[in-house]
Amino acid sequence: MASDMPKWEPDGGLHFRTLATSGRARRGRFVTAHGVVETPHFMPVGTQATVKCVLPDQVAATGAQVVLANTYHMGILDRTQIVERLGGLHSMMRWNQSILTDSGGFQVFSLPERKITEEGVSFQFRSGRKDSDTTPMTLSPESAMDIQRRLGADIVMAFDECVDHRMPPKYMAESLDRTFRWLKRCKAVEIQPHQHLFGIIQGGMELELRSKAVRQVTSLNLPGYAIGGVSVGEGHDAMVRVVRHTAPLMPDDQVRYLMGVGLPEDLVAAVECGMDIFDCIIPTRYAREGTVFTWDGKMRLQDKTYRKDRYPIDTACECPTCSGGFSRAYLRHLLFADEPLYGTLATLHNLHFYQDLMRAMRQAIEDDRLSSWAESFRARHLKGREVSGGKR
Repeated sequence: MASDMPKWEPDGGLHFRTLATSGRARRGRFVTAHGVVETPHFMPVGTQATVKCVLPDQVAATGAQVVLANTYHMGILDRTQIVERLGGLHSMMRWNQSILTDSGGFQVFSLPERKITEEGVSFQFRSGRKDSDTTPMTLSPESAMDIQRRLGADIVMAFDECVDHRMPPKYMAESLDRTFRWLKRCKAVEIQPHQHLFGIIQGGMELELRSKAVRQVTSLNLPGYAIGGVSVGEGHDAMVRVVRHTAPLMPDDQVRYLMGVGLPEDLVAAVECGMDIFDCIIPTRYAREGTVFTWDGKMRLQDKTYRKDRYPIDTACECPTCSGGFSRAYLRHLLFADEPLYGTLATLHNLHFYQDLMRAMRQAIEDDRLSSWAESFRARHLKGREVSGGKR
């Protein structure tokens, strides 16, 4: 495969290449100014320019080749200026691989009080320690792109409206057209030569609107495209229905990004549908809250079962937590003692598990056996949902 390695050139393209297929699933590769990305790929979320609890080198050691930061969180107060002063996100974070920045749309539209106009979205953000310490702000396609340009990420997302999937179809259709107008304004903003703008396909649970959105967004010939507005409470089956319909309509020669997904079973289903890259806070947030992932399902370390359990999370796992011999009983103790070390050890394990999952899927696609692999995975991972104590 080394001969198939695409070369990065400053011509505005990601040079995505499909290396193998298995059903609809794609094993691919693309290159940014900061390195190669093997797909399918999971991108850990570093909302405020950090993946919580772990060092950048530790994140890289899991196999992650892209991390995320968020435009909303990095665009409030004087944070963008601080990033610029420190040489951009890559320099500030000490992360020398690729970075993707979300546009902030999801965060803004989750705020309780906001005003949506053709210009953008006006809202109040908390600027002090008290709930009453708020500052007005308007985020528009132009300002979202300007923030992302200054942050310096490799992949920048268009400003869009992430609509609640329960909204009426009429509002969905109106929002879709407005998001497309915003996308055209995003494209008109000059970004750095190494940056790539991705458009976002919305439409809620309405498949006809999803089809329309694909036609609209792909008409602008962007370097990559994302499916947004899923994993927002609609459930696994509804998410799969939307992705299974939408993914085949997306260009074969561009990166396909599924935003905010998700649980291991969500990732497997989405890869089967033909998606390439993913992000979600689940592995890191679940870790901090006491849940770790294994091939046999989720393990809730709060459970009394693990109070005296001397085994690591997974005896076959090679992450620093498991290979280092840290026991389930010790992790449970750290969790209940509210010791910061717990967050580091649990997060490292979950990040390793997610990258192991993606590596396994890449290999299964290369071997043209993803369907049977996925069936076996689901039978094992979902059979009991939660793992009991003892050696496996």
